[in-house]
Amino acid sequence: MEQKELIYLEQLSRLYPSIGRASAEIINLQSILNLPKGTEHFLSDIHGEYEAFSHVLRNGSGAVRKKIDDVFGHTLSNADKSALATLIYYPREKMELVKKQETDMDSWYRITLYRLIEVCKTVSSKYTRSRVRKALPEDYAYVIEELITEKPEVLNKEAYYEAIVNTIVELGRADDFIVALSELIQRLVIDRLHVLGDIYDRGTSPHLIMDRLENYHSLDIQWGNHDIIWMGAAAGQCACVATVIRSSIRYGNIDLLEEGYGINMLPLATFAMDAYADDPCERFVFKTVPGGTNNAENELTRKMHKAIAIIRFKLEGQLIRKWPEYGMRDRLLLERIDYEKGTVNIDGKEYRMLDMHLPTIDPEDPYALTDGEQEVIQRLRHSFVHCEKLQRHVRLLLKKGSMYRVCNGNLLYHGCIPMNEDGTFQKVNIYGQEYSGKALFDVMESYVRKAFFSQDEKEREKGADMMWYIWTAPASPLYGRCKMATFERYFLEEEELKTETKNAYYQLIDRPETADKILKEFGLEGERVHIINGHVPVHRVRGESPVKCGGKVIVIDGGFSQTYRRRTGIAGYTLIYNSYGLTLTAHEPFVSAETAVREEIDIVSRREAVEYMDKRILIGDTDSGEKIREQIKELKVLIRAYQSGEIAEKDS
Repeated sequence: MEQKELIYLEQLSRLYPSIGRASAEIINLQSILNLPKGTEHFLSDIHGEYEAFSHVLRNGSGAVRKKIDDVFGHTLSNADKSALATLIYYPREKMELVKKQETDMDSWYRITLYRLIEVCKTVSSKYTRSRVRKALPEDYAYVIEELITEKPEVLNKEAYYEAIVNTIVELGRADDFIVALSELIQRLVIDRLHVLGDIYDRGTSPHLIMDRLENYHSLDIQWGNHDIIWMGAAAGQCACVATVIRSSIRYGNIDLLEEGYGINMLPLATFAMDAYADDPCERFVFKTVPGGTNNAENELTRKMHKAIAIIRFKLEGQLIRKWPEYGMRDRLLLERIDYEKGTVNIDGKEYRMLDMHLPTIDPEDPYALTDGEQEVIQRLRHSFVHCEKLQRHVRLLLKKGSMYRVCNGNLLYHGCIPMNEDGTFQKVNIYGQEYSGKALFDVMESYVRKAFFSQDEKEREKGADMMWYIWTAPASPLYGRCKMATFERYFLEEEELKTETKNAYYQLIDRPETADKILKEFGLEGERVHIINGHVPVHRVRGESPVKCGGKVIVIDGGFSQTYRRRTGIAGYTLIYNSYGLTLTAHEPFVSAETAVREEIDIVSRREAVEYMDKRILIGDTDSGEKIREQIKELKVLIRAYQSGEIAEKDS
């Protein structure tokens, strides 16, 4: 036996100090391989819509209701099933309503507890007992384990369970116990959550989504361009800071900055009122009108909007000049404005500017910040860098997140793989070296992490700047359009200039050979492999399908964000991958938790199988199964080392 292998086995023997302990672990691991695979839940492009997101987590995109159907079949009416499902989603809120209507609460408690226990038994059946035990709430762990574990030694099971349930009701603990069971069902019905990017922007509450994800039991995140720009702001990259603030103001989300993250907006407001005092800033309107704002607030916000937009254009120009390899000189538009004629030159043609009140721009040096602008952006930067809550949320994005993930035969990423029109992977210059395909994702991710962890100041700076590039560059896998036409939307009338042409990927991805090429690039081949992504909403109203290439490509951005719903016709797609196959779910707009509880309605409008397996998928068929088989192999080697005397058994 080689020395390295012997050293490793010595370390392993500390965990399994005898043949008996190692054998017991092999038996345990072998049994796990034969359990059904856990249910994976895929969400994308949540865009700050916390209530809809929270509801989808609670109902598992229909997985909870399906378990209820499996358990009770035709023995419960649809109305009773809906009531039970609503109780599991919102136990406290539902019980408050029940108490106002129900005359015999003790009977209701007993019936409800029995039903919840049956659902609990089913959702826990695909896990080992130790795995379930770890998920149990501390206060009721022993009692719940007694209720959901089969006990062949108990002759009169009905009397045994009835005694426990009666005691729970008599002690006045039924409410808490129902909450505990409901939350346990929510947790066990989903084994792992995949969030495919764009948690931030547009909606009002990404901070609440991040709070919820911090406590989620099993999670990974594939960064979206809207997440990356917030990460850049948290790293102190000034163009990212300006972009985040501009977007928040544009979508009426100043409260998110001020109350959600404690970002002080007073410096910007004071500067804007002075710099744009006589300017109505009519081009700088809200994308969505904030509720409850009066005309004076709207006027101030428009001024703040314009002030931060101009600061953003200047900072972006500085970055494009600083890094010529970004290849974005066509976006240096401030230097192409004729400040006397009131026009801008784009692609050799003059266009009339709709707003020429630009008091902070020096035509001789258009990207230079004024002293006032410099002070504003530095104070805002300080707020972002020193916001404990934002830094905590970004640490979660770094810990659980990545540019892509390969998991159980699925390739997950947010946007696209930059491609040329001939179907080859586009080569992209990253600080002097060209990358494409998987290597492009890897190098970009390395720079994102350098922005936060590198000890080299220059590398940290390059990493922070790279996050702005990933947000907006045509060659970015997370953006993938020819330009971000923010300047054109503010200042020009011509609609054709506002078109953001998509990367060739979006036309090519409908072809099976393109999907196969991408999957192979990331190490996936075979019949049951898939690309799952978001970023570009699927317009169901136009007849677009989220499933492409015979099921090899699944796009699950269907419009969680309210601003997309008129175009998509729905309120988002989500995907479930359980031991029976892949199921796509389309959702209706979520009104409120109160309405969901009162009317017992769900937002799952349609569920359709994308891929159904002839044979149930076991843990042994998954990536986890591969790791378990490796563990079994190593333990068998350890046992042979014990048996040959190369390693001595230790006291257990």
